[in-house]
Amino acid sequence: MNEQRMADGDQSPSRPAFAVEQSRIAGAVVLSVRGDVDALTAPRLTEAILGALPEPPSAVIVDLSDVDFLASAGMTALVMGNERTAAGARFMVVADGASTSRPLTLMGLDRVLALYPTLDEAVSTLS
Repeated sequence: MNEQRMADGDQSPSRPAFAVEQSRIAGAVVLSVRGDVDALTAPRLTEAILGALPEPPSAVIVDLSDVDFLASAGMTALVMGNERTAAGARFMVVADGASTSRPLTLMGLDRVLALYPTLDEAVSTLS
C-alpha cells in the first residue's frame, strides 16, 4: 500500500502529501500548492493550472509557499501556465526561499514569470 502511494506521488513517511487547493481572492484564482513538485506530481499541478484558466479570472496565482522541492517538471508546468494565460489576465507565482525561488532564479525563470515573496504582495498588485 505504501508503495502505491509513493508511486502516485501522494505521500510517504519522508515526503509530505502533495496537494493543490483552489480559492479566489480579489477576482484571482489562487492555487495553493503543498509538498514536492516533481515528475510524479507536476502533471497534477499542470491539470490544476489548466483547470483554472478556462474561467476568465483577472489573475492566476500559484502559491508555492508550502512547497518543499521544486523540480524542473514543476517549473515546466509554471512556464506552460504562464504561456496559456489569456490576454489581459496575469499569471503570478509566489515563491520565496531555497526550495522555490532559488531554482526559479537559477534557471532564469524570474525573467519570465512574475515572482512574489508572499501571497499578500501578489494580491496587493491586483488592485
